[in-house]
This record gives sequence, structure tokens and C-alpha cells, in this order.
Amino acid sequence: MRTRRITAAAAAALCLTLVAGCGGDGSDPSDGTVTLEFLSLAWQKESVDANKALVKRWNDTHDKVKVKYVQGSWDNIHDQLLTSFEGGEAPDIFHDDASDLTDFANGGYLADLGPYLPKSLKEDIPQASWDTTTFDHRTYGIPFLQEPRVLIANTKLLKQSGVRIPTAQHPWTWDEFEKVSKKLTHDKNKDGRPDTYGVAWSMKEPVSQSVNLSLSTDGKIFYKGEDGKNEIRYDAADSAVAQLINRQVNEDRTAPKSGLGMSGSDTLPGFFAGRYAMLPLNFSYRQQVRQQAPEGFDWTVLPMPSGAGGLAQGTAPQTLSVSQDSRHKQAATDFIAYLTQAEHQVQLARGDWLLPTSTEALKAPSLTTDKNGWRTGADIAKGLRPSPVLGVRGYAEWKDKIATPAYQEYYNGAFGIDELRKRLAGDGNRILDRYQR
Repeated sequence: MRTRRITAAAAAALCLTLVAGCGGDGSDPSDGTVTLEFLSLAWQKESVDANKALVKRWNDTHDKVKVKYVQGSWDNIHDQLLTSFEGGEAPDIFHDDASDLTDFANGGYLADLGPYLPKSLKEDIPQASWDTTTFDHRTYGIPFLQEPRVLIANTKLLKQSGVRIPTAQHPWTWDEFEKVSKKLTHDKNKDGRPDTYGVAWSMKEPVSQSVNLSLSTDGKIFYKGEDGKNEIRYDAADSAVAQLINRQVNEDRTAPKSGLGMSGSDTLPGFFAGRYAMLPLNFSYRQQVRQQAPEGFDWTVLPMPSGAGGLAQGTAPQTLSVSQDSRHKQAATDFIAYLTQAEHQVQLARGDWLLPTSTEALKAPSLTTDKNGWRTGADIAKGLRPSPVLGVRGYAEWKDKIATPAYQEYYNGAFGIDELRKRLAGDGNRILDRYQR
């Protein structure tokens, strides 16, 4: 997830500069033209260019509904939107991700798009994606870009090891992945410290990947009780991936402990130097690998391993939503539907090195090429599911106060699975209960 939080005061200042004039009546009284404000979080040049080009194309072909493009930033979007909602100055249309919608929807800030969506868009985006933005039978955003986790691997080291190369049709199991990691780990000078590790787990932010990958072993961590309330469980299926990571770091020594404090970007120099054979990373990291890899470095993209849940993993897609205060909800939804047409999703996805949610877009030749691992992403897209944390009130507090320190200590070997279960579920459920009284 790309959102980060800053203070409300800083967000207020940014709102005044970035979204000046937002929240007006959205129309020109002289000729009846409606002007919609679109706050975009596109940040890569290709993506910004694609968004602006689509806005221009819309404006050139629509006389009575115009769109004003406003540039925002992932660094402050939550607080910026909250400030604009509470001040009655929210943009008509805004870009965010599904993890941010729960609190905004509960606050009454988001329009239910269900009555305004065209049938063609409903059918093109699979139900699993719609489920990421639908709470209590109301649709609060259109999911349009998504990002799975994949294995980025050193092709030379894979070939030298003689291991089977997995595909989305025939992935490694988690057991096979453990064995492969051992074969790829080498201590050439026999000093007890590997020169090459099979895998490096970057766990500076451990929670989302620990939760989302639990779906592959038929876990979930967050469940709905019979009373409809959210509860945390941490049984064998929920903890299987976390226990595997713990074994690789603390028992098998096929993953370096130093990786636990790293971000994904931090692991890339070691990967290029042959110190790590494989990296579990978000799909968009392929761009950094392509740009930063030394000349002649051969790399490939593999699916994450599968378990009882197959290749399932959780995701929180990027979304486009309409403010409840907008006076032109149908017009705003019409523009979003235009922006998320299959051919347009292809442009936006390639600009951000992500996957579209559109079923039709995923068939595009530029997204099914083997080059830079695009085909692997397209092949595993059908296994993407709503992150179990979506729609859970109290998740942010649980993540910050309980889960992040608990996972970091557990992966470092400070305590065992029973203590991790006690903290995540025992202490965690007390937090969730406060939000559900």
C-alpha cells in the first residue's frame, strides 16, 4: 500500500495549495457546463501523462461536462482528503486505495456508486475486485489497478541449481519453495555464513504481506463471527507462511536476518550482487530492477508459492471514488467509467507497472508479453482476492500498536508462535471490540 500519513495541519495546507477552489457548485452558470475536479495520485511520468491525456480527450469530446485535473500525492492523501471532507471542499472525484475507504465510508464521506455504474463496467471487472470496495452492499469506489506479490529471481542462479522453474499453471508449493531456497543457499568458504542466500524477506513493513499471503495457505486472520463482527484468529492455516519465514531466517539460514529490517528497495543491491537468489516483492518493483540492474544481469518473475488456498493472495487495489457532497454524481461516475475502460486501464497499468482489474485489459498483448514478467502478473491476476483487512474497523490501530512490533520480534526469533498468536489475536481482538460496540 502506498499511502502514508502526515499531520492534519500539514494536509490542510496542502489541500489549500493543491485543491484550491474545490467543493464549489461545480458548474458554470453562464452556459450550464459542469466542471468536475479530479484529484489524481499518479506520480510516474508515464502514468501522469496517460491520466492527463485521457482527461484532455474527455474534455475535447464532452461539451457539457468538463474535468479539471488536480495533482495529489500518496504521501499525504488520507489526511488531505479527511481535511477536505470535513471542510466541505472535497474534490468530486479522487484517487486512493481500497484500504483507505473503510473509515471514509463509515464517516459518510463517499457516494454509493452502485446506482450510477454502467453495466459494461460492472461485467468487465471481476466480482473479487468489486468486493474490495463494497461494504454493506454499497460500492464506494471503482477498483482499477492492482498489485500482487511475486518472486523476482536471479535466472543464472536458478539454472545453476537445476531446480524446476515454476509457472502460474504449475507453481511451487510452499514446501517446494523451502527446498529450493536450501538448494540456492551456498556457503562457499565454509565460514558458517552463506555467501548466497536462497531468499531475502524484506520485512521493514511486515503486516500486509504476512496477512495477504495467508490466503495461499487457506488462512485469513480476519474473520466474521456469527454476530457479523470482525474477529482475529491465528490458527495453523493463518500462521503457516509466517512460520515458514521464521524457519528460513532462524533455523534453515536460507534467508538473512538482516533482510528483516529492509524495505524492498534495500534488497536490490544484494540481489544484483548475487547475495540473494530470490526476492518476494510487489509487482511494481520490476521497474526498479529493470532500471537498476547491471548490464547483462538476467532476471525473471515467478509466481509466489501455492498452498491449500492455491495462488490466492490478498490485495487492496487503487480506486477511484466520488465524494458524497458532489452535486454531479452521475457525471462523475461517467468520467470514472471512461477512465477505466479496458484500453485506458492498459495505459494506466503500464504507466505504473501494475495490473489492471479489467478482464479485457488483462488480455492486451502488452500485458501478456514475457518481457519484464508481465505475463506472470496477468496469469496470477485471477488468484487475487480482497485483502482480509478491508472493511475492518480498528485495523490501522491493530497494525501499528500490535501487529508490526509482534511480527518483527517473531521473525527475529525473540519468541515463538504461541506468543505471536496471543499478541495478534488476544490483544488484537480487544482493539477490534472497541470499534464494534
